[in-house]
Amino acid sequence: MRVLVLGGTGTVGSAVTRQLVERGVETTVLTRSAEKASRLPAGASAVVGDLLDPASVRSVVRGVDGVFLLNAVSVTECHEGLMALNAAREARVSRIVYVSVASAEQAVHLPHFGSKVAIEMALKASGLDVTILRPNNFFQNDYWLREAIVSYGLYPQPLGATGIARVDVRDVADAAVSALTTDGHAGETYALHGPASWTGESTARAWSEALGRPVRYAGDDLDAWEQQAVTMLPPWMAYDFRMMYAYFQEHGLAPAPSDMARAERLMGHPPRRFEDFAAETTAAWTQAQAAPKVDFGTKNP
Repeated sequence: MRVLVLGGTGTVGSAVTRQLVERGVETTVLTRSAEKASRLPAGASAVVGDLLDPASVRSVVRGVDGVFLLNAVSVTECHEGLMALNAAREARVSRIVYVSVASAEQAVHLPHFGSKVAIEMALKASGLDVTILRPNNFFQNDYWLREAIVSYGLYPQPLGATGIARVDVRDVADAAVSALTTDGHAGETYALHGPASWTGESTARAWSEALGRPVRYAGDDLDAWEQQAVTMLPPWMAYDFRMMYAYFQEHGLAPAPSDMARAERLMGHPPRRFEDFAAETTAAWTQAQAAPKVDFGTKNP
């Protein structure tokens, strides 16, 4: 089996790529970055190209059996997804697994939710063997918050008090690889959630317990969050995410009663717990901090 991974150098895609390689699946990754291509796991091949370039996307899908499709949040997200779909149709690819987002149709006004709804609709109308995965907010998003959590004892993601059932990226990868390599998932949509609902306050407490020192929640003030976010993100992305957090604060993001059992069957195991993720991540951060630093500077004889 030959699988093309689109988005294979990102958080989810890299986990999917590793699993496919470990299972002996012939795996190709399309990436814009030659530097990121050089960091792919042994056994995966890379093609440097762009989903907005018809020649790139046409050539990379030729001869593959399955496509894993994840489009990064961008102002061209929807167009890139449709380019990939149409190239797959032309190449007669037999199977596509697409990563959307939980409850996409309930918050279609959010740019990176609405983009995915359009791609979902096109995939369902394509006549191809399509499986759609709809994950909740990722545990691993907290990697980006390391400095705030560790150095300042602050948890800044404004999740609110309603609660969202965050999910581990490794569970998303397990589901994706299962859908790519086993039969019975054509036409199915799977919501992927973690086993518990998390608020801003409870997430901060989980980090406090993992680190063994206080971590406090920065609060629900979205004006303050956006003001800080635009120093690190493009303004359009900060605005998009601000609206997403407003939705989380008002509505939460929770599974339907049937979601968990269906996802477990697809993944082959119960979903991972955030508490365990926080403990594992704390151990990794501590080990990295304790690692000896090597001085490559010039020394006097």
